[in-house]
Amino acid sequence: MKVLVFGAGGREHALCWAIAKSPRVTELVCAPGNGGIAAVARLAPVSLSDLDGMVRVAVAEQADLTVVGPELPLSLGLVDELQQRGLKVFGPSKAAAMLESSKSFAKRFLQRHQIPTANYAVCTSSAEVEKAIEFFHAPIVVKADGLAAGKGVVICQSRRAALEAAHGLFSGSLIGSPEQQLVIEEFLIGEEVSFLCLSDGKHVTALVPAQDHKRIGEGDTGPNTGGMGVYSTDSILEPTMQEWILNHIARPAVEGMADEDTPFVGVLYLGLMMTARGPQVLEFNARFGDPETQAILMRLDSDLVDALEACVEGRLSETEFRWKPGASACVIASSGGYPGAYQTGFEITGLLGAAEVAGVQVFHSGTALADGKLRTSGGRVLGVTAAAGTLQQALDHAYEALNRIHFEGMYFRRDIGHRALHKAESR
Repeated sequence: MKVLVFGAGGREHALCWAIAKSPRVTELVCAPGNGGIAAVARLAPVSLSDLDGMVRVAVAEQADLTVVGPELPLSLGLVDELQQRGLKVFGPSKAAAMLESSKSFAKRFLQRHQIPTANYAVCTSSAEVEKAIEFFHAPIVVKADGLAAGKGVVICQSRRAALEAAHGLFSGSLIGSPEQQLVIEEFLIGEEVSFLCLSDGKHVTALVPAQDHKRIGEGDTGPNTGGMGVYSTDSILEPTMQEWILNHIARPAVEGMADEDTPFVGVLYLGLMMTARGPQVLEFNARFGDPETQAILMRLDSDLVDALEACVEGRLSETEFRWKPGASACVIASSGGYPGAYQTGFEITGLLGAAEVAGVQVFHSGTALADGKLRTSGGRVLGVTAAAGTLQQALDHAYEALNRIHFEGMYFRRDIGHRALHKAESR
């Protein structure tokens, strides 16, 4: 079969890598792809903000299965457009993707369906924010309502700081475009977990859990990013807790969407905070996470294409998933200055040496081929990922590979997985 993947990041490189391993796939196309994806798929140029352009690519390619990677094409309604043209496509409709594209929609949905989440207020002006924050203790979380590439969440240590963050989001000075409404939220204390599920609109199957590292600095300091690294082990969540999350959060969410005539087909990503009062939903994403996908797919031992197709065809409950025991870890190499201003165009060297390290795959997030050389083209450049018997071994392999790679200004956190390693040592 022929598969078309939309996207250009590390998530899509990992998806293409896993899809290409399926014995059923004879042709793989990625639009627009990147310098690393070019090694496993034919690239088709397109802008991921150009709905008509993406539809033209899909219609021209006539793939047996289309997989939409990033949130922007989902929020634009790419899935709806392709379904109307009779194409088989994996991903939620525009209406279902509102679980991610509108924080206020998601919070109200959670409240309607009695799914545990932080207390909140939706505000459409600074005056409303000023009134709302009187009901919250610091720290206070201020969130952009719309898509903000992982940068629309500000944790404020005082009410004054919350008001300043709200001004910045309403004016557009904080994330580049003005927000019409914001979500003010109580600050939850606990450990974050990424819990990804596949859904065919009725049934839900959990993937292995992962833990992301959002902050740019070691020790989880500094501003939020799209994710600086992630690890996956079976010990992140006990089996009984995984079942609880499935039965009290994931399934009620999918059933709730179906009840509201917006069936959710695709990946439902639960961003959870494991608090003293139990798991609470921090956010929904309507697609595979980045960099969670890199670590999760390194552990998948069954055919990804079979699973994606089963979701589209409404027969997910018949699909068997097999997972490799042990652990995986992904460490992001970013451009110097990210998530603020950064330069691109620097040559990347050492990738062949990195690929020789046992159990390592290097997934490209922001790379491009120019003058026959691989160069940096984004904030997050590479996701150096390894699978091994233990988390320590996976991290050792990933860091050994990273030490063989070089580009000007290259930055990466050296403490990915620190919480899990510390817990293991204290047992």
